[in-house]
Amino acid sequence: MLETDLSLRAEIPLYYDLFIPENHAGSAPLLIAAHGYGAHKRYMMREAQAVAPENFVIASVQAPHQHFRKTEDGYRVGFGWLTDFRPDESVELHQKFLLGLIEKLGRDNVIDQSDISLFGFSQACALNFRFAFTYQDVLKNLIGVCGGIPGDLDENPNYAGSSVNTFYLYGNNDEFYTNEKFRDNEQKLRSWLPNLTAKQYDAGHEIMDEMRFDIKEFLSKSE
Repeated sequence: MLETDLSLRAEIPLYYDLFIPENHAGSAPLLIAAHGYGAHKRYMMREAQAVAPENFVIASVQAPHQHFRKTEDGYRVGFGWLTDFRPDESVELHQKFLLGLIEKLGRDNVIDQSDISLFGFSQACALNFRFAFTYQDVLKNLIGVCGGIPGDLDENPNYAGSSVNTFYLYGNNDEFYTNEKFRDNEQKLRSWLPNLTAKQYDAGHEIMDEMRFDIKEFLSKSE
């Protein structure tokens, strides 16, 4: 007798880097940064530090699925949030990661749990939108750069619209998404996110300086 896809539950460590500003006095705003496919938490920490106001605590989270990626210097380890095998489990893991992190930092009096911002690039965007639509009251701000939206947006019964302040940024020369796709994403998001701001840049699939300036301004205005 053959039985397939049996499973056991096991715990794995989920890694993140944490930056606490020198003038921290407890219960500060938190910016969670989530990298794109093939990147890592160190990269996204640098991006988050470039946009976060001075009083923000920053947590850069690292995706659980590691793999080798080819670079000019050989092969390096990169990380991804999703795989084709049971992607719903990866979505659940991402959401538990964020919720657990927020709970821990709040319990330790490091952050103000009513002042949470979530910043994602590329692959992390759709996951972060899923989080916002599933946990509508957790986030104050949501920033998505050069990424997609949930493919099950009109089908998932767990989703609901959110009043989170949202900034959706994308380039006009992205090698992974057409301009039409980005505009379609923006249009769909507007029906779910009444406080959405979207902007197109003269850019590819990247976070460039003009975007960094606008993101920092967006976060500063929301304080």
